[in-house]
Amino acid sequence: MSRLHAEFVRRGPYLYVVDLGLSRNGTRVNGRPIARRVLDDGDVVSFGAARGRIGGVPREDFTPEVELRRAAAPELTRREVDVLTSLCRPALSDEAFVAPATAREIADDLVVTEAAVKQHLLRLYQKFRIPEGTNRRTRLANEVVALGLVRPTPVVPPQRSGSPTEQPSAAGRRAS
Repeated sequence: MSRLHAEFVRRGPYLYVVDLGLSRNGTRVNGRPIARRVLDDGDVVSFGAARGRIGGVPREDFTPEVELRRAAAPELTRREVDVLTSLCRPALSDEAFVAPATAREIADDLVVTEAAVKQHLLRLYQKFRIPEGTNRRTRLANEVVALGLVRPTPVVPPQRSGSPTEQPSAAGRRAS
């Protein structure tokens, strides 16, 4: 089991397990690999050879003030939203065990310098109160997704006209 294998997060009446993407074996719930998942009473969580059964979080424990204590999302610039969207894009895919995008990947995606991305990330860590330490990008991405600020965007397949080998002529493209 890795030192930073997964994280358990409580949000109101729910308990989540979030794989941090840093282990060779990943995190499994009831034998199935997960990236993040809400846990139910009796679920078996596995980290490599280590296993544990979840006893559940009683719903009676939930009080509205638990949710009220959570700070509202900070005000963000358009560029900060772009950085967060690019940061979280890998984590919102259907693939298991993915890490958030690196500063270099975000820079390439947004066509800016890596230094500019790092400055944005530093401001975002402050705005979301993400303390220094390991997995800072992962913790920021988890917070952003948990707040619902970044959501997966549905992939819309391009519309096709005619047969797969048929390409419209230049005149046909101008007419449409």
